[in-house]
Amino acid sequence: MRRFRTVVVAALAASALITAPAVAVAQGDSAVDVNSLAPPAKVEGVRAAAELNIQYQIQETGYWCGPAATRIAISAKNGNPPSQQQLANELPTTTNGTDWIGQVTRVLNNHVAGGWYETKEMPNDPPTQAQRDLLWRDIVLDVDKGYAIVANIVAPANNHPPGYPNYTIYHYFTIIGYNSDNMTVKIADPANFGGNQIYWLTFNQLATLIPPKGYSA
Repeated sequence: MRRFRTVVVAALAASALITAPAVAVAQGDSAVDVNSLAPPAKVEGVRAAAELNIQYQIQETGYWCGPAATRIAISAKNGNPPSQQQLANELPTTTNGTDWIGQVTRVLNNHVAGGWYETKEMPNDPPTQAQRDLLWRDIVLDVDKGYAIVANIVAPANNHPPGYPNYTIYHYFTIIGYNSDNMTVKIADPANFGGNQIYWLTFNQLATLIPPKGYSA
């Protein structure tokens, strides 16, 4: 599927801590209250909360969310990440965007030593409990070990992160932290919609945004 050309907002805004509001997400003929979903399985042996130091950049074109999110993730492990232009060439990204999360996985492994990253698909919408458990496990284990995660999301108008315009957005952003006390995840979002660059989402909302796409972890 072709990626939506996300909007580049020129104005820079200070990073903000934003908690996602309660939302009911339409799934077929019903609605899913994301706050009523069962919590994912607990992961043992990790910190209660962790955040990564990254180099944040706004995406340089309306269709470079993939390269920008990939660059942010690389910067958690590599202090001299490639430019967005180089990553756009490597993915490759066109004016239609970055076609598939597997392209991101390949490029991450080219620039982060150890071949850590794998492509995780989430085709079920809403995701199964097993998919939610795996997503939470991937987030806390990766971030705890210093790896950021790139997620490919589909955000309809009734289920938006902060600042998004009022229509369906196909997008990539980077997960850079977690807090298991309140089950939230920290996002570095290259679109800068409404000046929202770095913010927090509930894990439950994140889990509804990724299907039917996937993530690199």
